Amino acid sequence: MPPLKRPAAAEAPAAVRKKPAASDGAAPEAPAQAFAAPPASEGPVATLDVSKPKAVDLPLKSTALLCIDFQKDFLDEGGFGHALGNDVTQLFDTCFPGGAILLAAARKCGLTIVHTKEAHCQDLSDCPASKRCGPRAPPEGKRVGDVLEEGMGKLLVDGSLGNDFIEAAKPWEGEKVVCKPGKGAFFHTDLQDYLFSKGISHLIVCGVTTEVCVQTTMREANDRGYECVLVEDATASYIPEFKEAVVKMVSSQGGIVGYTIDMAEKVADAIKTAHSGSG
Repeated sequence: MPPLKRPAAAEAPAAVRKKPAASDGAAPEAPAQAFAAPPASEGPVATLDVSKPKAVDLPLKSTALLCIDFQKDFLDEGGFGHALGNDVTQLFDTCFPGGAILLAAARKCGLTIVHTKEAHCQDLSDCPASKRCGPRAPPEGKRVGDVLEEGMGKLLVDGSLGNDFIEAAKPWEGEKVVCKPGKGAFFHTDLQDYLFSKGISHLIVCGVTTEVCVQTTMREANDRGYECVLVEDATASYIPEFKEAVVKMVSSQGGIVGYTIDMAEKVADAIKTAHSGSG
């Protein structure tokens, strides 16, 4: 596999908000591609009647399943999550049965599917010093690029065994993979350009960990105009109280960040019902 290179769009984003001239006093105007595409005006629509804080419609042509960081570094022993002292054994059982249900439904119904993983370049040129040796960096032997267990390779580095997806969540041919150098899936990646090119306006979100990469990505998506649905039994945290807090926060205040729904099965059923009705 060739070494990871960051997309050119990450170095010089096409949709950068420019400052207005000092004399005009107007708010800057962002190009259209800085935001989510408009939802499809025709085609099947899946309705989640029991989502919080209210029901939400998912136009299937404009909806993508976003699977965040189902990778060995977070879900297997010897990976980054384990290096930080977390119990990784419960994470898979908590979230991936739900993740598998969502993947199966999305594949059956032809939804756009995106898989992310935190994957730094081999030379760590995309890993800031604060992650490696700053005052808040983990101790030596537990940092990005270190090796905890020889067979797993360097922690969170592209090409290492531990950086690969878990077997049950491996992307199928044609499904988009986004290698991100941080917590948010939009930062320094081509995710926004890809979603816009696919006409995506709505995201079904699952993955790990709820309070870190999942929440960060949802906030990034929300700022770009995406309607997001967090599926509770398809996401997990090493610290259950953190997940509970995020789930409550996402749908609070009228859905300030997005929607939540408790079971992947309900999402899958709605998608399959809408898809079958369109035939």
